Amino acid sequence: MVAARITVNGEETPIAPAAAHTTALDFLRERGLTGAKEGCAEGECGACSVLVARPGVDKPTDWVAVNACLVPVAALDGQEVITSEGLAAPGEAGTPAGLHPVQEEMAVRGGSQCGYCTPGFICSMAAEYYRPGRCAHQDPADGTDGEHGPNGFDLHALSGNLCRCTGYRPIRDAAFAVGEPAEDDPLARRREQAAPEPAATEYVQGDSVFVRRSTLAETLRLLRERPDAVVVAGSTDWGVEVNIRARRAGCAVAVDRLPELRELRIASDVVEIGAALSLTEIERRLAGRVPLLAELFPQFASRLIRNSATLGGNLGTGSPIGDSPPALLALEASLVLADADGERVVPLADYFTGYRQSVRRPGELIRAVRVPLPLSPVTAFHKIAKRRFDDISSVAVAFALDIEDGTVRKARIGLGGVAATPIRALATEAALEGRPWVTETVEAAARVLRGEGTPMDDHRASSLYRSAMLGQSLLKLYARNTEAVPS
Repeated sequence: MVAARITVNGEETPIAPAAAHTTALDFLRERGLTGAKEGCAEGECGACSVLVARPGVDKPTDWVAVNACLVPVAALDGQEVITSEGLAAPGEAGTPAGLHPVQEEMAVRGGSQCGYCTPGFICSMAAEYYRPGRCAHQDPADGTDGEHGPNGFDLHALSGNLCRCTGYRPIRDAAFAVGEPAEDDPLARRREQAAPEPAATEYVQGDSVFVRRSTLAETLRLLRERPDAVVVAGSTDWGVEVNIRARRAGCAVAVDRLPELRELRIASDVVEIGAALSLTEIERRLAGRVPLLAELFPQFASRLIRNSATLGGNLGTGSPIGDSPPALLALEASLVLADADGERVVPLADYFTGYRQSVRRPGELIRAVRVPLPLSPVTAFHKIAKRRFDDISSVAVAFALDIEDGTVRKARIGLGGVAATPIRALATEAALEGRPWVTETVEAAARVLRGEGTPMDDHRASSLYRSAMLGQSLLKLYARNTEAVPS
C-alpha cells in the first residue's frame, strides 16, 4: 500500500511518524498550524474545527467542518483538509493574499476578543458559507427567525462552537453578513470536482495499526482475524476515549468510507439507511421524509458532531443515553448485522441486552438501519437536557402514534436515560392502544409512563425528575396533537 499521506491547505504531507492514535489536531499543531486549539478534547467546544472535503449531497464535494481533536489523522489518509490558516487565497511566496470573507466579517464586526475560539468558529462558518443552496431561496426583505439569517446562514452550523469572552451577538452578525462565494473562489470551485476516493490504509506505528479496507467483505474478514479490533466510523465516541481516558487500540479498523455502509435506499415498504452515513448526510438526503428523524437530528449534539457521527456508531456503543435509539425504537426499526458468514436482521427492540451490551457478535458490524413504511402520522421527539443544544440527555422520549377516528390504533414509545438500555414503554403503549385520544386516556397513560424503566439519580437529574418528565412528555404530545381527534 502507498504510504499514508494527507493534503493540508493544498500541500501533501506524510502522516508518519505520528502514532496510530494521533489526532488530526495534534498532527496539525505539531506542524505549526496552531490556529486549531484544544479546548475540551471531547468535541463540545469547536476550538479545533477544520474543514474536510467529503462526498457532497448536492454537489460532488462538500466542505465539512469536523472536530480535529476527535478524528485520528490516519483516518484522513488520502483526504484534503483546510485549516483556518488555509482559507484565504494564497498570495506571493505562499502568504495569504488577504482575509477570507468569513474572516473579514468576523474582524470588522467585533467577532473576536481573545481569539482562542475564533479559528474554530471561522472554519464552522466557512463550512456553512460554502453550503450549496444557502443563498438560493433567501429574500433579504423576509427578515429572520433569529436562527437563520437573511443570507440563508443557519446558526445551527455554529451549535458546536463555544465562546467564553466575545459574546455571540457579534459572531451572529458576522455570520448573517457574509455573502455568496465569488466565482473565482478556489474552495467554491473545488466543490464541482469529486471528493477524494477513500484510501486503502494500513498505517503501522510500533505495536499499533490503523486499517481501512476497500470493501465490506475484506473488512469483515479482517474483523474475524482481529476480534480485538476497535471499529471506528466518525470517532465521536472513540476519540473521547483516546483523549480523556487514554485508551489505545492495538488495531483500529475504519469503516466510515465503506461504500456498502453508505447507501440510503427508499422503497415502498422500507427506508434503509447505511450505518456509516453521517447524521448530516442522512438529514439532508432524507429531507424530512421521516419526520421523527427530522425532529431528532437538530437535537443530536451539534452540527460539528453530526458531520461525523453515524447511526451505526450511536447504536454500536450501546449507550443507554444515545439519542437515536428512542426514535428508532418508536419507528420499529431493525438492524442489518453482517459478518464474514453473511447477514441477519434483528429488531432494534431485541438488540440491547444490558448496559452497553447487545446481541452483536464478535466480528459483526451494523451494516444498515431499516425503518418500515408506512410511518405513523403523529410523531415527536422530546429531549430533556440542561442545555437546549449540544448536551447529553437526562431523558429522551420518542412517540409514533396512529390515531384513527379519535382512537389510538397503534402506539410506539421509545425511551432513553431511564434504564440500563434504551427501552420501549410497553405498558404505556398498552394503556393507549384501543382507547380514545382524549384527556382522560392520556392522563392515565402518563401515570403509567412515569413508572416505566428504572431511572436513577445522577449528576444530570434525579430519578423523581426523570419520572416526572416521562409523564409530562406524553401530556405535551397530547397538547400539541389534540387536532388528531375529529370534531
